[in-house]
Amino acid sequence: MTSLGDDVFVARWNSQQVEVYDAKTLTLQRRLTVPGLGAWLIGLAACPNKNCLYASDNNNNSAHRVELSGSNAVKKWSVAKGPRGLSVNSEHNLIVACYVANKLQEYTTHGSLVREICLQAGVARPWHAIQLSTGDYVVSQCTSAGMVSVVGVDGQVVRSYGQSQTSDVGQMKFPTNLAVTKNDDILVADNGNNRILSINSSLDSVQELALSVYGGIQYPRGLCLDESLGRLYVGEWVGKGRVLVFDGVYV
Repeated sequence: MTSLGDDVFVARWNSQQVEVYDAKTLTLQRRLTVPGLGAWLIGLAACPNKNCLYASDNNNNSAHRVELSGSNAVKKWSVAKGPRGLSVNSEHNLIVACYVANKLQEYTTHGSLVREICLQAGVARPWHAIQLSTGDYVVSQCTSAGMVSVVGVDGQVVRSYGQSQTSDVGQMKFPTNLAVTKNDDILVADNGNNRILSINSSLDSVQELALSVYGGIQYPRGLCLDESLGRLYVGEWVGKGRVLVFDGVYV
């Protein structure tokens, strides 16, 4: 999931449509049809500068760009194998985490490859990557002994967090989507542990967010932080497939 202005975009399994909700009323406004989109739509990202929505297509190893100006025109291009999470950097380019190829790829809004980063030793199965203000990238590694790492443009690990020795939060398990604040602090959807973690920018302090919801959070995968509103959206992968909305979340 992702948000842009007053819209929240939610992807559904095995659908060529993206649902658009009103951020104020949380009601469904419309559906965007993305022709040719495979069943496994994993990542969404929105760009306010280009006024468009991006979707990753794991089945077809491609990225889709949907124009939001009214025409809803769609452009598609091929990416490396296993595209998962998407993000947009300060240059308004699209960052694709390629899970199977073990790469990060950066594209212009028109699908031209700007940069390809082959991840080096210590980073495997990247699910989501976001470029930090330093120019490095924070990457979630979706493994049973999950980690979050900061890597440079050369793909080498700068630092990592797996399990803190100074807290009792324990080991992450299959972490998926990330959110990054303006101060480069990081939120992690710790999918296998049914929780959301907050990690500081230096990756040396971690805590579990106290998010109260009936039945608890179940397999969180989608993650979207609206810092201006102090609002966090969490999308669940299984069960009822809920979108949870938490207000008063300031990292």
